[in-house]
Amino acid sequence: MQPEQIISEIKKMSVSQKLLMAQDIWDSIAMESGNLPMPAWQKDKLAKRYSEYKNGKVSLHDWREVHARLREI
Repeated sequence: MQPEQIISEIKKMSVSQKLLMAQDIWDSIAMESGNLPMPAWQKDKLAKRYSEYKNGKVSLHDWREVHARLREI
């Protein structure tokens, strides 16, 4: 199916159908994300951050704490 045909069919869908389709698309991307190439600069940045964490230079925060603090702002 051509992109134009897909777009035409999507326009015929209800909002809830579009949301479900978007979720399905993201899920399929997530399942294949291991196949995505990672640029060298990104690998270097991740390695640096992990090294800093292992050496105690940075600390982690529980996401619940972060969300609670953001809600207080």
